[in-house]
Amino acid sequence: MGCGKKDDFRGGNCICEVVRAIKDIQDNAENVCECPSNCFLEPLGQISPTTKRQKHPDTRVFVLKTADGSPFHAFFTRDCGPCVSIFFRVEEVFDNCCAVLRVLEPVQREHGSNETVPLAEGCCINLSEVCRVNHYRATNSCVTVDLSCFCAIQCIDDVHLGICED
Repeated sequence: MGCGKKDDFRGGNCICEVVRAIKDIQDNAENVCECPSNCFLEPLGQISPTTKRQKHPDTRVFVLKTADGSPFHAFFTRDCGPCVSIFFRVEEVFDNCCAVLRVLEPVQREHGSNETVPLAEGCCINLSEVCRVNHYRATNSCVTVDLSCFCAIQCIDDVHLGICED
């Protein structure tokens, strides 16, 4: 199953179950004393809640990690060309733990600017650049993944991206 544990893994895939739970929470978006970034927190808006939010969150932003602990990444396109992100929103979970994930653009909002944070440095993710990300934008790029290929998931934030708005 996940992380190459084909013979000694006895249960289902926990990453798949977490992503299914995130999808359910997003679909039912409407103060829990738990880990503030626990992916199972309900309702949507409980991860990194802020009093400044003007719109109710519609997305739980998360990062998937591969067997070696590195963040999974996907490409998206901006006016300036192709870019890389490690941040995702679940769009659909189907079949045997496959999912469609929307790639989220990593953004730094500071002093009125909305600058895309360049996460890739050569062939690798620059982790110091990840620390600059404090906002996300929905992209039109999606990736279909086999959730059993990942070893960890980390929920980052609940945000309003206006995904279903016209």
